[in-house]
Amino acid sequence: MTLTIRKFNTRHFEMEDLIRAGTLDRPLANHLEDYVLARKNILISGGTGTGKTTLLSILGKFIPQDDRVLVIEDTAEIQLSQENLVRFESRREQNGLPAVAIRDLLKAALRHRPDRIVLGEVRGGEAFDLLQLLNTGHSGTLCTIHANSAQQGLARFTSCVLQSGIELPYRAIKTNIADSLNVVIHVERRPGRRYISEVLLINRYDPDADLFDYGAVFLAKQDHP
Repeated sequence: MTLTIRKFNTRHFEMEDLIRAGTLDRPLANHLEDYVLARKNILISGGTGTGKTTLLSILGKFIPQDDRVLVIEDTAEIQLSQENLVRFESRREQNGLPAVAIRDLLKAALRHRPDRIVLGEVRGGEAFDLLQLLNTGHSGTLCTIHANSAQQGLARFTSCVLQSGIELPYRAIKTNIADSLNVVIHVERRPGRRYISEVLLINRYDPDADLFDYGAVFLAKQDHP
């Protein structure tokens, strides 16, 4: 038998903690704060244990206190301190109670008039419902996804939309993603260290070349052990 215990620190991490740990430097931290304040839609990609949720929680602290924040996740992990905060948590079918999926919570989100939506992780067809929300004016959204690079994060987001069962042309999906997502931040883990390796600004999608047009705001030097 194997047990996994996820224990959270009683002290919430701040951006200064990441800077001291070498996850990012001060200029990049200022850039990320500006993106949150400018209501950019941000996708954080990375592998297991890279610190995606920690970074998401820290960026979420830059959301102004007067914004109504709606947090949607499978398990309560995101640590935010806004006063006007609403938490939604999915539920598996149990004890005669029906399951409540992330897709159900995203569809119900609009009835709660959120200024910001924070989604713990994109794993499947809920990516389409998130796109629908982003295309209806819900800017300033934060979410995470499992991937090995920022570009693969975009590719996996596309695959998740395709899992929704909605019949949309492949290139139309990518166009919607480029129109909806503004920033992709990729985090990596090496022995003894977690760090941000890429930050991309998405400009548009070129359907003829089947490529996302993006600009690299930050690329870490590949000299880490």
